[in-house]
Amino acid sequence: MLRLIFVSFTIFILAACSSKTDIEPMDFAGQFKDKFSTQIKGDGIKLFVYTAKIATASDRNLNDVPPHQQRIDRRKQDARSYAKEMRNKEELLQIWAQQVQVGLDKTIAMTGYCQNGYIELSRYVEAERGEIRGECQDGATEEDRVKFGR
Repeated sequence: MLRLIFVSFTIFILAACSSKTDIEPMDFAGQFKDKFSTQIKGDGIKLFVYTAKIATASDRNLNDVPPHQQRIDRRKQDARSYAKEMRNKEELLQIWAQQVQVGLDKTIAMTGYCQNGYIELSRYVEAERGEIRGECQDGATEEDRVKFGR
């Protein structure tokens, strides 16, 4: 079941990318979870961490295939389909990296956290999850401290 969902998702992503150049956030509605964490230092430096991951089957109220069944299914898969799957993996990773960036950009725009843009401090993107850390180019205002401070 999980394999069917993954293959369907993969086909959907590839079809979407081949038909248009821009990624629309609504194309991924309900398919991933993200989190935006903020930190304002005493001297007004505004930092953030944006994390995103593909929603698991349980996140989407679907039945998850047990790991041992996944291994059994993998052994039954023929070499040709496995090779094709591996070739598509890099394309999917690029698409996923773009979606993580779109998610961060939309989150910053919606929250108004970095008014003058940001400097990317680090980026880590792998299959099914990604993280971008950054520092805003503007200093924290009193309003920022109230809205985003802890």
